[in-house]
Amino acid sequence: MTTIVVVRKDNLVAIAADTQSTFGDTRLGHLHDARPDKIFSSHDSLFGLCGAAAHDLVLQAILAKTRALDFSSRPTIFDAFRKLHPKLKEDFFLKTEEEEDDPYESSQITALIANSHGIFGVYSMREVYEYRHYWAIGSGRDFAIGAMRAVYDNPAFSAADIARIGVEVGCEFDVNSSLPMSLRTVQLAPTKPAET
Repeated sequence: MTTIVVVRKDNLVAIAADTQSTFGDTRLGHLHDARPDKIFSSHDSLFGLCGAAAHDLVLQAILAKTRALDFSSRPTIFDAFRKLHPKLKEDFFLKTEEEEDDPYESSQITALIANSHGIFGVYSMREVYEYRHYWAIGSGRDFAIGAMRAVYDNPAFSAADIARIGVEVGCEFDVNSSLPMSLRTVQLAPTKPAET
């Protein structure tokens, strides 16, 4: 799997990911993978995905063909993934089955999104969460979340510092994650004052 994190602190957002791919008992590290970066940019957002390796190429391809999508808020991200779901099935042959008693078809994608509007998580049934401070996905997520929690309130650490710590700890303890990492930051958009 992987370790991917997002962090929001002060006026910055950071997203970071390890660079290892795993196929059963075989790991493909950055020395052998010509494209180990798990973060890509589209629609004024940075995306990090975990799960099947195919998701990365599929989502990049579908986003390149679908320009009119908005990833600036929880409702608009939900709407974007709702619009993408039929295309995933029809154009990319997505298998939607997970559990028999699931209430909805699965999109089979787990993603973190970072942009100038904040940090978000998207899960297989198009559930969307907006996070206040930080979050992680992948097999190293529990280690990363614990590490980020331990340092988040320290004023010496920026969003990028905290994201780096999260991925480093995830890679230290999770057998399916390894360094080096990729890390990107985005400036948060100024908040609009409330109308009176």
